[in-house]
Amino acid sequence: MGNVHAYSAAPPPPPPPPGLSLPKGKDCDNNKGAKSTESVNENPGPLEDIHTKCKNVFPTCFEGARVMLTRGLSNHFQISHTINMSSVTPSGYRFGATYVGTKQISPSEAYPILLGDIDPSGNLNATIIHQLHSKVQAKFGAQVQNSKFQVGQLTLNYKGYDYTASCTIANPDIISGSGVLVLHYLQAVTSKLALGSELAYQKGPGIPGGEIALLSAAAKYTTENVQVSGTVGVSGVHLCYYQKASKQLQIGVELEANHRMQEAVASIGYQVDLPKSEVVFKGHVDTNWTVGAVLEKKIKSTAIYLSA
Repeated sequence: MGNVHAYSAAPPPPPPPPGLSLPKGKDCDNNKGAKSTESVNENPGPLEDIHTKCKNVFPTCFEGARVMLTRGLSNHFQISHTINMSSVTPSGYRFGATYVGTKQISPSEAYPILLGDIDPSGNLNATIIHQLHSKVQAKFGAQVQNSKFQVGQLTLNYKGYDYTASCTIANPDIISGSGVLVLHYLQAVTSKLALGSELAYQKGPGIPGGEIALLSAAAKYTTENVQVSGTVGVSGVHLCYYQKASKQLQIGVELEANHRMQEAVASIGYQVDLPKSEVVFKGHVDTNWTVGAVLEKKIKSTAIYLSA
């Protein structure tokens, strides 16, 4: 059972854990079993992100065109204007804003982070990410549609030296006794292999029996240019393969099989980057013969998307 994400923008990756140094002594000999820094297990990140690298290769398809204008008002604040043009889905305008705080964690990370966008009808997506402690990160997401609070989700990530434990609560309702609770744990077994598990519990009047719990296992194997990840549970199997073929080409393969629905879908996607032209092209095809492609062209602070 996956989590409910209230905003599509992916949060910044977790900061790398502090490096482990060898104990200092008179005789520091490799023959005595001292490990090099290359063999030290690093934090594998949260379990919910083990498929992210592969999924980022696949395009987010839509019918028509999209024009996005972004403008940085300061080092911490940025706004965006997005216009969607389509004959299939409703066209319209969305205003977005991003704020990055002054709590510097690393050269590429600062907190808190506030993301949000809204349309003229008042439909809102918002996400807040904050580093509460050096090892604890909190993320809250909310979604308002048709003047109703649709989604509310709180996630806490605890990052150890070589593991990450997470707890997510989505749409809790004390009055009706409904909600979703998801527990994640991902442990780095070696410098390349990480193993973990997920426990998802959902309670509500619309569920047969009033409640349901699902347990699944997960694994991720990462090298310099390749990543293989998978989750296996009662409901089905989800496998992903990612490879960086070159500086310009990335490839992803995904397989999703649902035992209860008795169906399986395999997809292959690719991403081509042309940095000099500031063009990104993404495409995919699956076993249902669904073909999609997105072309992104950046013109200074404006990004133009074309999809088919």
